[in-house]
Amino acid sequence: MGWLSWVVMGLIAGGLAKAVTGVRGAGCFGTMFIGIAGGLLGGMIFKAAGSEGINDFSFYSTLVAFFGATLLLFVYSLFARHARDR
Repeated sequence: MGWLSWVVMGLIAGGLAKAVTGVRGAGCFGTMFIGIAGGLLGGMIFKAAGSEGINDFSFYSTLVAFFGATLLLFVYSLFARHARDR
């Protein structure tokens, strides 16, 4: 996948993950970063499970990136909540 595909997929996956988890803020670049990092994380998890990671711009790759971004935001919200409770 080219860098432009990663950017577009990052925006889509990050936006969907933010909508599902209810995390607010981060802006356009933050959403893109969340989606790209989620794509890398999701790809590693799916490959470790014996499935295919992200290889092209498709619905499956977007689903993998969405899964990783959602997991990333869930862990972030746990740490943010813990820091807020101190």
